[in-house]
Amino acid sequence: MTAALRVCVCTSEAVPFAKTGGLADVAGALPPALAEMGCDVRLILPGYRTIERGRFGFRALGGAPVPLGDDRTEVQFFEGRLPGGPVPVYLIANDAAFDRQGLYGEGARDYADNLERFTVFCRGTQALLRHLGWTPDVLHCQDWQTALLPVWLRVEPRDAVCAETGTLFTVHNLAYQGLFPAERLPVTGLPSDLFTPRGIEFYGKINLLKGGVIFADLLSTVSEQYAREIQTEEFGCGLEGVLRERADVLVGILNGVDYGAWDPATDPLIPARFTPEDLTGKAACKEELRRTLGLDLDSRAPLIGMITRLADQKGLDLVAATIETILGWGAQFALLGTGDPVYHTRFRKIHERFKGRAAVTLGFDETLAHRIEAGADLFLMPSRYEPSGLNQLYSLRYGTVPVVRKTGGLADTIVDATPDTLVRGTANGFVFEPYAPEALLGAASRALAAFREPAVWRRLQSVGMRQDFSWKRSAARYVDAYRRATQARGASR
Repeated sequence: MTAALRVCVCTSEAVPFAKTGGLADVAGALPPALAEMGCDVRLILPGYRTIERGRFGFRALGGAPVPLGDDRTEVQFFEGRLPGGPVPVYLIANDAAFDRQGLYGEGARDYADNLERFTVFCRGTQALLRHLGWTPDVLHCQDWQTALLPVWLRVEPRDAVCAETGTLFTVHNLAYQGLFPAERLPVTGLPSDLFTPRGIEFYGKINLLKGGVIFADLLSTVSEQYAREIQTEEFGCGLEGVLRERADVLVGILNGVDYGAWDPATDPLIPARFTPEDLTGKAACKEELRRTLGLDLDSRAPLIGMITRLADQKGLDLVAATIETILGWGAQFALLGTGDPVYHTRFRKIHERFKGRAAVTLGFDETLAHRIEAGADLFLMPSRYEPSGLNQLYSLRYGTVPVVRKTGGLADTIVDATPDTLVRGTANGFVFEPYAPEALLGAASRALAAFREPAVWRRLQSVGMRQDFSWKRSAARYVDAYRRATQARGASR
């Protein structure tokens, strides 16, 4: 049944080509999983300067003029493949839009012309499909950068290529909405009568993500819990009413893990491999991580890892308020991340004050990320909100027990270690709920106490390492969503 299902995944980033966050991991891993299920799936993303076209074997396919407001601009098409598989990848290139160092901005500031840039990308996607003569059954759009596509397909006349195409719009993080000044609406080619509270207007601004939410045939987000949360005032970012109105076409599909890249039994980036049956290699990874980071070689000290964007969303204020206490309990701490300069300063001071017990690496290093997952005993994710989360899933596979706040995908994947769940064999981590320092300390205290009971700790590790959060299950749910989107398109004609 999936052999004839043609899926076009449209995204602003995808590994291994371009990445700023978890969206890239999803966009790079979902298409191969869909292809394994028999889908004809193709991936489209912007032709950023930072994508090494020669390295990935991209070849020129030609180009086309596309509208940009009252003007036109030329885009070029390039075709390649996702490494190691059959999935075609296309780049929409335009030097004025994408010949830059950053994806969305530089120096912690967004590019001022992001509306123009991603209008070009979305118009280029339409032009590419016409150029290829390939008709997708469903256009799977990701976040605000691609949200114009479902709007155009609903309000503009369709050409023959997309006449029957359904749309699925996935919200990866509702906090990023693509807000722009109202006077720039003509750039998009959309009529002014769409700029209303029932359309894409949002407190006097254009809201691209709102457009995707309103006009797509089907909506999804990246965990079942987050799908419920974003319909509330606390997590809805001002769009909770719109989302409640469309609740009947909103589904939550948990992100999967690419176990080809994240498996301690085969991971080439860690110093020793290990399995649920033999954790000897994990001990070696822990010792090597300590040496690398300059931590004391204290075999009794539990090592807490954290790999994150340094932002309020990730609970860094809770960590800053509690880390001195946690270190005082005999733990060590390894942080890898970059983000808000305020947190750079705070955690740099922690690194300097607690040498040998805390190691803070500001920036991102893929190899070190794998080594922290492999070498840490616990992994900390005290997020204020977390749409899906991937690091808690990586941590489970690496026998690194998560300590998380009960929100979004963290709530859907981590089962709190209580006497009852330990007996039933379902516990795989430690969970707290109130967003407060004392709640985090309570969960950390329970986790450190369990670490000192080898039989309990081994049981927690074993449960987590044997769980399957692969993309196969998630891809099957996306196929069901694609069918719903195409049916919804048929019903709306």
